[in-house]
Amino acid sequence: MTDAGLRYGRASLGLSFGVQGVAFALLVTRIPAIQDQYGISDALLPVFLAAVPILAGAGSVATEKVVARIRPGVVLRWAQPLVLLALLGVGAGREMWHAAVALGVFGLSVGALDASMNMLGVSLQRAYGRSIMLGFHAAYSLGGIAGASLAWVGARYDLSLFASYLPVVAVLLPAALAGSRWYTEGKRPEETGSGAGTTGGALSFKLLLPLCLVMTFAYIGDSTVSNWSAKYLQDVLGGSEQLATVPYNVYMVTTLLGRAVGDLGVRRFGAVAVVRGGSLLAAGGFAVVAAAPGAWVGMLGFTMLGFGLCVIVPQTFAAAGRLFPGNSDAAVARLNIFNYVGFLVGSPLVGALRDAWSYRGAMLVPMVLVLATLVYARSFGPDPARYGGGHERARTADVG
Repeated sequence: MTDAGLRYGRASLGLSFGVQGVAFALLVTRIPAIQDQYGISDALLPVFLAAVPILAGAGSVATEKVVARIRPGVVLRWAQPLVLLALLGVGAGREMWHAAVALGVFGLSVGALDASMNMLGVSLQRAYGRSIMLGFHAAYSLGGIAGASLAWVGARYDLSLFASYLPVVAVLLPAALAGSRWYTEGKRPEETGSGAGTTGGALSFKLLLPLCLVMTFAYIGDSTVSNWSAKYLQDVLGGSEQLATVPYNVYMVTTLLGRAVGDLGVRRFGAVAVVRGGSLLAAGGFAVVAAAPGAWVGMLGFTMLGFGLCVIVPQTFAAAGRLFPGNSDAAVARLNIFNYVGFLVGSPLVGALRDAWSYRGAMLVPMVLVLATLVYARSFGPDPARYGGGHERARTADVG
């Protein structure tokens, strides 16, 4: 693989992450409009919302099987257009079954897309020999900010969902297809001999489990901010309706900034230190939110959360690639399922705790879960297998 090929591959994969960020934000930020367009009741809406991550998990499982025969780049090349067309289908439909079909296709293809994107990211990081995963997820955050901004424009000018989605899909679909020409991946360990004598062969769920738990905890924290920050700021901290829209935007911006510089931190201090620091900062953010006397202190807590949580997920995927270098595609696909587990658990967990206890008390639970990441921090090291009973490996330049 030439240096130019790796650069093109890295740029094209970054574009794919960015496109996915736009598409996902356009869907989730227009849920009230989707509900109105299809006449979905409040009682039925959670069923539709839960179906997407459940089907995404199924898509991730299927991708693990598919990539045994077809390269991840091929899966990604076809999954991304499906996501964009499904988004357009959500905007174009009128009957309830139209929404069910479109969201079903969206969920399945998102699972395949997320899994294959991170497979390629792990492979490229291995080829580069240094941390680059956070940069890909920074592109996703940037896309999410762009998508949320486009959704605001559509809502501001009372555009239909189809009118909002069509120009975006018309631009992003050909761009994604053009960029897919340069998808590439680094050499596999079996091609270079670096996988010998490691845990890289058989995929052990026991060794992967700590990373699965970390992924779940991180997404419980993320979904807490996504689903509850606005209501918390308004109902508990006395913020105005307008101010209540700010925490999630602040969270997204700080996520982007943290990921933009996070690779430098990993190269300088190592993945273990960065994950520990991020976990402590995120836990501190939840503590500040829970104890905040007013809206502006609460905003400080959400800012801390963005900087803290943003480094955990990309490093979890990277750690899975290091733990199973000869079977990283399957490891990433299985780990990706716990992205959706955390998303499914997070919002109802906080809602139930709010009703049974209090809003402030509910914020302490994701704080404790994020702190639990510290227990598993050593799994992010350059020799994660040694902590799970495998053979010790030499330190790689990825965390140097």
